[in-house]
Amino acid sequence: MAPDPTEAGTGSVKVRRGVPAGAERRAAELYWEAFGRKLGPALNPPDKAVPFIAAHLNADRAVCALLDGQLVGLAGYQLGGRALTGGSASAVLRAYGHLRGLRRLPLLALFERHPAPGQLVMDGIAVDTALRSRGIGSLLIEEVAAVAAEQRCREIRLDVIDINPRARALYEQRGFTAVRTARTPYLRGLLGFGAVTTMRRAVAMTGEREL
Repeated sequence: MAPDPTEAGTGSVKVRRGVPAGAERRAAELYWEAFGRKLGPALNPPDKAVPFIAAHLNADRAVCALLDGQLVGLAGYQLGGRALTGGSASAVLRAYGHLRGLRRLPLLALFERHPAPGQLVMDGIAVDTALRSRGIGSLLIEEVAAVAAEQRCREIRLDVIDINPRARALYEQRGFTAVRTARTPYLRGLLGFGAVTTMRRAVAMTGEREL
């Protein structure tokens, strides 16, 4: 069988478009491992959060890294009004109950991001902790950049919180530049972080040559 043209890899790590069928739970576990500290106040406890994320994934809004066929990393993105993680207000109320759910909705709204025309918004990177520093994050970023180019997006935008300097360093290495930092010290006690930096990276259109 010919290789999938949307796959690329280094060694035994392969990057593909979309969350593989049947890997939704694993994708949610990786996502929670990476972002649970940030999302915890809105989605805790973990035994509710992980199934909720898994049940409302938009599988086609991710690029994934597989090692020997097992999902070990993913990067989500928002495009065409859909992001990797979904779940309507009514879904939150069903999962957490009406009273508890209502308290969570304003917190979830804090994480909503909307792309400007010509932008692809990237929703962070989650890589198995045992496999970090192996270049998987870089592979995922470049695959997201390929998606952006194919969709005629001129730039990728993402947000990184102040308690994740490792992620920011990776983004800077892959060509992202900080353009704005919003300081929200009043959220530190609630969400655990007090500043969010917006970063952008230009995208060369398919067929264009970078100078």
